[in-house]
Amino acid sequence: MNKHHIRLVYTMALLLIMVSVTGIPDAVAKPKLVKAGAADAGFDARLSNYQYPYPTKTFKFEAQHQKLEMIYMDISPAKSKQNGETVLLLHGKNFSGAYWANTIAPLLEKGYRVIAPDQIGFGKSSKPENFQYSFHALAGYTFNLLKSLKVDKVHVVGHSMGGMLATRFILMFPDNTNSLTLVNPIGLEDWKLKVPYRPIEWWYQREIGKTAKKVRAYMTKSYFDGIWKTEYEPLIKLQAGWIKGPDYKIIAKNSALAYDMIFTQPVLYEFGTIKVPVLLIIGTRDRTALGKPLVSPKVRATLGDYPKIAKEAARAIPNARLELIEGIGHLPQYESYKKYIQLLTGFLAEQSK
Repeated sequence: MNKHHIRLVYTMALLLIMVSVTGIPDAVAKPKLVKAGAADAGFDARLSNYQYPYPTKTFKFEAQHQKLEMIYMDISPAKSKQNGETVLLLHGKNFSGAYWANTIAPLLEKGYRVIAPDQIGFGKSSKPENFQYSFHALAGYTFNLLKSLKVDKVHVVGHSMGGMLATRFILMFPDNTNSLTLVNPIGLEDWKLKVPYRPIEWWYQREIGKTAKKVRAYMTKSYFDGIWKTEYEPLIKLQAGWIKGPDYKIIAKNSALAYDMIFTQPVLYEFGTIKVPVLLIIGTRDRTALGKPLVSPKVRATLGDYPKIAKEAARAIPNARLELIEGIGHLPQYESYKKYIQLLTGFLAEQSK
């Protein structure tokens, strides 16, 4: 074998070693990113071609005998603006950390560090084949994420299902919480008292039967009073993309498991033990509730009465302030942004040291 052949064999061997160590080169491995509101496309389970508003990072850990990855955004303001406070944003069930974009920007402007994780089973995080969901577990994973980032105390903000998780978090870790803000949280009532239980298979079949058209119709009716605006498009992109993507069965399974958690694990009975200041931002038009198709029209009319149940929650929580936004639905951060962000930043400023 001449010198040319030896050099060629050596070069090929070196390339093979590099691929085995580092994986496929970035130019091949990284898919072309599609912006959150961009072209209609199917998404895989981990949203590999769905771009978040800020860079994402990965928190790796093991739980329930499997390796998991929690994807999160951790954004700090310019050093000249930093106020030493951190805000933890917890997303709702039909959403991911990405929809907090219009909340993150003004918080950064006010000097807050912002951490916005995708919970296990949601967004870009792991979608386990088998997993027992509980708010306790999700809160624990989130706390461990904060520990890994050396964040000792946070202001917690939760929307929709994220409100239930936020409540469980501050109940478990009161010494690590400065304040709690609940934005149209679900779980201000116990649906089990009125709605018959359905097994996970029932929720799964409902999820499998969804189409992009059905999701848009649901959001338009339930969230936005029948009026759809272009600025709401990012909210539909995620679910519609998953439905069209290759991994929708595992998405639907995780969603069904999450529904069971939400239905069977109320937090409202512990409102009286909350030790931190609480702000409830409530759009009064919201009527979100689980299990409405399972009850009579008479019972259905009593579910998700947010003006009523929000007032009951405010009375039950020792140090709570209730702010009602009239005529607004489940997403004040989209429908009434100016009022929402004014209430949130004002409250955080009051609670900051």
